[in-house]
Amino acid sequence: MEELIVSRMAENLIGSEIIKLAGEIRERTQKGETIYNFTIGDFDPKLFPIPEAFLNEIIKAYQLNETNYPPADGMAGLREAVKTFTKNKLGLDYPASDILVAGGSRPLIYAIYKALVDEGDVVLFPVPSWNNNHYTHLSAAQMVCIETQPENNFMPSAADLAPHIGQATLVALCSPLNPTGTVFTKTDLSQICELILEENKKRKVANRKPVYLMYDHIYWLLTFGNTVHYNPVSLFPEMAKYTIFVDGMSKGFAATGVRVGWAFGPTKVMAKMKSILGHVGAWAPKAEQVAAGKFLNNIGEVDAYMSSFKKQVNTSLDAFYNGFQQLKNDGYPVDAIAPQAAIYLTVKVDLIGKTTPDGTLITTTAQITSYLLNNGGIALVPFSAFGASADSVWYRLSVGTATQADITGFFTNLKRIINELS
Repeated sequence: MEELIVSRMAENLIGSEIIKLAGEIRERTQKGETIYNFTIGDFDPKLFPIPEAFLNEIIKAYQLNETNYPPADGMAGLREAVKTFTKNKLGLDYPASDILVAGGSRPLIYAIYKALVDEGDVVLFPVPSWNNNHYTHLSAAQMVCIETQPENNFMPSAADLAPHIGQATLVALCSPLNPTGTVFTKTDLSQICELILEENKKRKVANRKPVYLMYDHIYWLLTFGNTVHYNPVSLFPEMAKYTIFVDGMSKGFAATGVRVGWAFGPTKVMAKMKSILGHVGAWAPKAEQVAAGKFLNNIGEVDAYMSSFKKQVNTSLDAFYNGFQQLKNDGYPVDAIAPQAAIYLTVKVDLIGKTTPDGTLITTTAQITSYLLNNGGIALVPFSAFGASADSVWYRLSVGTATQADITGFFTNLKRIINELS
């Protein structure tokens, strides 16, 4: 059979390691295996339903036949609601005309890349991080990845970025960070902003395209304890000229399948993003947009939901963290970073140098991942799936589908299979 020729971009596009792992787990579950699956950054709607008031508004919108095309930049009511919500909650004051709505954050991120990055331009981002490598490839750009360290909660510093800032067109940052659930400190983010502002002073003199900052803070509503979420523009108002924010309903309201996201930033950039997505047709459904706008204006319902939702997520994160710390204190080769935000726990499972019951010496992270899944029914995502080194023994653990019984079973199995090693 003749082999067809496709574009170089498509030929060299790498599939999602997380989706690949999810497919394998789904097949095994369908065969009757018990898998403690904490790989997907999603919610079990039975455990974490969307707000009832939001659900009722969606139903009402469909009953009112809100089923035709929405405007290309989003329903005016939703953009006004986002404007008010963002100003009240974050102190960021953007006109509704500079807010762009789409079907979740993914098309918005794609549009940011396509609006700002030319072929061959450099995109600078830390790893582990979510999908920046793929968006860079889709844009025919060059990526410069900065591998972060557990000592700084896997968050990048200005010192990490400084050697490469002069060649970058886009710096892609996320806080709270997927996959780690950690956040920028005020000091670290301030220093990164100062780095970008200083670089752009030089570029203005040289009449060069500025370096832009994509700031994905889709998880900002989910911060716990004393954790504070910081953003570039509140710290340095002049960063508004260079920063494009990514936000939406998906994570803060457990509404991943509802597909309502938004971005906001400099007027010209947002106009170009609107044109790009207008051709792609990546609109959020009209009924969901109408409902989201009405729900966000109902601050009482928003606050009541968030209070309960955050407590539930934090309880699960704490249970996993405390379990890992207990194992660590008992001498097991594991660790975890205390939860700060999002639905993720950063965990370490270092089985390198151990021998499995069948006599196999574990020498790679891939072997650890397979041993956890095949012997313990434990599914975690290695940081290598987010661009980190293949030999990293750190993992993302997502709590969006975890029941208390799952947590208990997870630690029972983890302890058992580690005890079986020699």
